[in-house]
Amino acid sequence: MKAVVYQGPREVTVKDVPDPSIQSPNDAIVRITTTNICGSDLHMYEGRTSVEQGKILGHENMGIVEAVGDAVDRIKVGDRVSVPFNIACGTCRNCLTGWTSFCLRTNPTEGMDGAAYGYANMGPYDGGQAEFLRVPYADVNLLELPPGTEHENDFTMLSDIFPTGWHGTELAGLQPGDRVAVFGAGPVGLMAAHSAMIRGASQVFVVDKETDRLDLAGKIGATPVDFSAGDPVEQILDATGGRGADCGVEAVGYQAHDPSGQEHPELVLDNLVKVVRSTGGIGVVGVYLPQDPGAATEQAKQGRVAFDYGTFFSKGQHMGTGQCPVMRYNRHLRDLIIAGRAQPSFLVSHELPLTDAADGYQHFDNRDAGWTKVLLRPAA
Repeated sequence: MKAVVYQGPREVTVKDVPDPSIQSPNDAIVRITTTNICGSDLHMYEGRTSVEQGKILGHENMGIVEAVGDAVDRIKVGDRVSVPFNIACGTCRNCLTGWTSFCLRTNPTEGMDGAAYGYANMGPYDGGQAEFLRVPYADVNLLELPPGTEHENDFTMLSDIFPTGWHGTELAGLQPGDRVAVFGAGPVGLMAAHSAMIRGASQVFVVDKETDRLDLAGKIGATPVDFSAGDPVEQILDATGGRGADCGVEAVGYQAHDPSGQEHPELVLDNLVKVVRSTGGIGVVGVYLPQDPGAATEQAKQGRVAFDYGTFFSKGQHMGTGQCPVMRYNRHLRDLIIAGRAQPSFLVSHELPLTDAADGYQHFDNRDAGWTKVLLRPAA
């Protein structure tokens, strides 16, 4: 089959690789119909992780079940499915309590709980930017979708970014009527804003500097805040009569940078501590790493981010962090899409054949105007 393979910093190629096969009785093989380039993939693409050369990338996947192992009895050949990026066993302590993103059995990497497809330090699993994907524990992990092709561009967001955006608002403790500040208008930040609107936020501020992303935020009813035009905290305080936000979502991560492009990994955390009211919540779904050799400071290279913890403490704020347990949300979000209450496909900008993946990565990584979300179609 053809697959997108990591070759080194800013170099991916589409190569012929062996087809996946059933390795365990609880496996399934999924023929990929849509797979997405995620903002998290760019950390690997830019050489800012320990991902190994030759890794098949891709953790945002959906498709049709082509084969199942003898122990699979819920999922059937021909089912249309969404594949959560988490690979969960379904029976360990964390999975049983709903934290499938921290499965204790599926990742043999020392010190890491939780596994994923095609990602650094998340286990030996191939990704789904390919024609086919092996899914372990298929009965546990696969989400059934209505047959056909309706809502394809919406359903493809169920594997990661829509649940992750929703998770950000959940970690922040969002309540109906809250004012919400979302930092980062990439795909996850826009999904957090979309989620906040669905959940009844009275106002959602979205902070970024890219015009095309801020325009999308405005189109879904959020208030765009351009941090290149002035301090985003002051802009939000001015817009709220000094009250600030009730809660906030960090959707940027460890490569946060100022308008000049200089990295400050603590920048967004500091801004959220300033702009969220006392006793308010902050949900961190932007990626942070235990080690970042490419960081700007020695502390940051060791994964130590010196944000304004003193103010955070004195304001009595609370913070939730970590990768999204997709299965906690994906069924509800699927049904919101079917009911017409959620349309996460609004951020899709490009639909490319798999063979054009390298161009898609380059444009998305460059933040080229209009490249807000790239979908890859192996059958195209």
